Amino acid sequence: MNLLKIKETCLYIHDLNKAKRFYHEVLDLPVISYVKGKHIFFRAGSSVLLCFNPEDSKLKTSPPPHYGNGKLHFAFEVASADYLKVKEEIRLKGISIIAEVTWKSGKESFYFEDPEGNVLEVVPDEGIWE
Repeated sequence: MNLLKIKETCLYIHDLNKAKRFYHEVLDLPVISYVKGKHIFFRAGSSVLLCFNPEDSKLKTSPPPHYGNGKLHFAFEVASADYLKVKEEIRLKGISIIAEVTWKSGKESFYFEDPEGNVLEVVPDEGIWE
């Protein structure tokens, strides 16, 4: 198998309106699809962030049922040259940075939460996993 990347990342969000305000209006991710009470999908570069209402998605028959709970995690990748600018933009939007990590490579990443409590991270495009 020659997998290219993870195309979709999925979060389980009870309040899809809050998700829309945060991911679309605050983080500026374009909305791909929104079905009230069911899901909202966002474009994030060449990837897709799927936000499902877990009470609905656990009852699905197609695609297969799926759901989760708790503080899930994923990371946004930004160009290394834009990392500090993005960090400042997050702060200016009133979002609290809850943690910062310096990795073995010397590169840094930072963490913040969405309104549902999921832990989001911003990483530079070079140095974290190389």
